[in-house]
This record gives sequence, C-alpha cells and structure tokens, in this order.
Amino acid sequence: MARAPFPWGFVRKPLYIQARFSYLRMRYLFFSWLTVFVGSWIVYVKYSSYTELCRGHDCKNSICDKYKKGVIDGSACSSLCEKDTLYLGKCFTSKPNSQVYSGSWGDLEGVIKCQMEEAPHYDLGNEIEPRKAAVAFDKPAKGTSVEMFREMILNHLKAKVGDQSNLADLAGQVLSVADANKDGHITLPEARSTWALLQLNEFLLALVLRDREHTPKLLGFCGDLYVVEKVPHSPLYGISLPWIMEVWIPAGLRRSMDQWFTPSWPHKAKISIGLLELVEDVFHGTFGSFLMCDVSATSFGYNDRHDLKVMDARHIVPEATFQEGIRQQHCNVDEDCLYGADCLTSCDLTKHRCTPEATRPNLAKACEALKDYVLRGAPSDVREELEKQLYACIALKGSAEQMEIEHSLILNNLKTLLWKKISHTKDS
Repeated sequence: MARAPFPWGFVRKPLYIQARFSYLRMRYLFFSWLTVFVGSWIVYVKYSSYTELCRGHDCKNSICDKYKKGVIDGSACSSLCEKDTLYLGKCFTSKPNSQVYSGSWGDLEGVIKCQMEEAPHYDLGNEIEPRKAAVAFDKPAKGTSVEMFREMILNHLKAKVGDQSNLADLAGQVLSVADANKDGHITLPEARSTWALLQLNEFLLALVLRDREHTPKLLGFCGDLYVVEKVPHSPLYGISLPWIMEVWIPAGLRRSMDQWFTPSWPHKAKISIGLLELVEDVFHGTFGSFLMCDVSATSFGYNDRHDLKVMDARHIVPEATFQEGIRQQHCNVDEDCLYGADCLTSCDLTKHRCTPEATRPNLAKACEALKDYVLRGAPSDVREELEKQLYACIALKGSAEQMEIEHSLILNNLKTLLWKKISHTKDS
C-alpha cells in the first residue's frame, strides 16, 4: 500500500496540545473567577459587619444634636460638637449597642465609648446591660434641686450595690463628676448626662475604684458618651489572626500562640498581682461586692509600668444587682442561669428559678485566666509551688463568703509568692 503523502501524526500532536492548552486556560479562568467571587464576598461581609457594628458617627451626631438643643452638657461636649478637637479614630466595637473607638483630644490619646440603641436584626446574646432604646435624657426632671438629685443618686446606688454605710461618700463623688466645668454649680444638662452615665456598670466601677488605679482615668463626657485614658497594651495576651486561619489551628496550638508575644516573666508577675489585687478590691470592697462575669484576656490590658487596667468593665456587676436579676430567671437546667460569660448559678428545680449564689468566686476565674500566662517562662524554683497554688485556686467553688478564709489564704499565698520573686528587681 502506498504511504500517505501527509504525516497525520504531526497534525494530531498540535491538536492535542491545543486541547490541553484550552483545558488549562479554562481551569485557570474558573479558579480566577472563583477567587474574585470569594474575595468579593469576604469584603462584602466584612464591610457589612463593619458598618453594622461601627456606628460611632451616628452616636456622635445624636449626642451633639442633644447638646445643641441644651438637653445635655459635659466636659467633652464643646470639644466634640463645636471645636472638633475630639476625634473618633479606629473602631474597636464588638457590640453595636456599645460603641468603642480610639480617639484623640488635643494632646491626649484616649478611648471613646458611646451608648446606642439596639441595632435591628442583630443578635446581642446574653448582655449584661441590654439597650432596647436610645436614652431619653429626661431625668432628673426640670425643677429638681441639687438636694433632690443627691437623693436620686443615693437611692439608685442603694439599689445597685446594697445599703452600704458610706454611700453618701460615693454620692459625693458622683456630684463632683457632674460639675463638669468645676464652677461649683450643677446645671440640669450636666445632671442629665451624669444620670445617664450612672446607669452603666463601667462608670459605676470607675467611681468605686477611683483611688485604686485599676480602671482607666475618666477624661471627660457628654451625655452617655465618655472618654477614658488610653491603655497602651491590650489585650492582656493573645494575637489576632484572620478568621480563615483560626478555623484550621488546633485549640491547643492556639492557646500556645496566645502566649508567644507577652512581656518578660517578672513583668507578667507584676501584671498578675494587679489582677489579684483587683479581685481583692471588688470582693467586700469599700462600696460592696462586685462579680466579675467575663474574666478573659480581652477585658484587661496594662500600661508602660505594667500596672493592670480594666479595658471592659461592663461585665463587672454589683453582687446585689446580679442576685436581684438572676433570682427572677426561669430555668430548667443550670445552664439557663448564666449571666454574662462567667457568672453561673444553679437551678432550683422545685421552683424553676435560679438561685442567687454564683457557683465560682472571682478568684477562681482570675486564676484560670492567669494559669498559662504566668506559668509560661516561670523560674524553676517557683514554678512547682506556683502551679500548685494556681490549681488550688481554680478548684475553688461556691461564693467567696462561704469560703472566705480559704479564699483569702490562697489569694495572699499567690501574691506573696509572686512578690517575693520580683521584689528585689527593678520590675517591682
């Protein structure tokens, strides 16, 4: 048979190469399109989440509108609404009803916090201070004298922290803050701003711990927007990772990673002592007892001197308020009796109501938060005893009142152990 004049093998090979090239190009285009689609979706979700959470400028406009109408007044109002010297910076808001921004006020760096009505279609979870509507700023009423306002404050404080013998001193502090321009007179707009602030746990705790320096200093306020000093190092520990990485990292490795970027051990020891002192101050303190219902790293920070500072005190609540609210809670299991993140009581199944006593004291929760933090890098001569004391602390159950002696003993042992190790160093 005669051989074909044209070599068909040479035709088939280029056709095969062309088909393969087309397949690769189609796959490349598909994955490129998929990447663009997923990327756009992520940007959209992040932007939507940001705009829903970060509503600081809406809060500012609402506050300034009331200031210009003469409804409210305060030391920060003029700078915020007229001089434009108080700026809202980066948004750190995690709940839409409590706006948190970095801010600058002249030469001062601070944190601006502003309260808002509940955002629609957003699950707030188990909030300590639920906000169903914007504050009306209608109390005290027109015609209220300073003495009547003092009585209002005393009654409110009694409902919050119980009938303490020195509530008059705390009321005096509130009135001192209310006189925003320090002219010796409290105007109705100033009183209305102060009354709105007094409804917030964070503001109340700042007054209670005013002399203890655990809370950032109050720099100014306008309505229920207020400015506190900036805490340079926060959270207490932990690193922020993109959510797509968080999914794939095992929990054990994630806990280890949180401890990678922390101060030297002597500095960590000093910060830990600060948290233990905070626990001591809020337990049977000057103005009653408080419960720490979210003892997590994000709630705390520290300054350049490694003094502990409370970053978010919304979840440190007066024990009297906690007990009054929780005993009204209907329950079927103990888990129904959770207040905040860490304050759990038991369920009385005969009445289907929560009991008022928290099952874990503040100290046990603080020790659990500190365990990995202070043990990592601990000197060998104290590590074993420190670990023993921390685990004994974590095991504490029941209210602090029921085990006051053991509570005080463990607290003092931990503080003494840490101080003894760092007291001879410059870090102390």
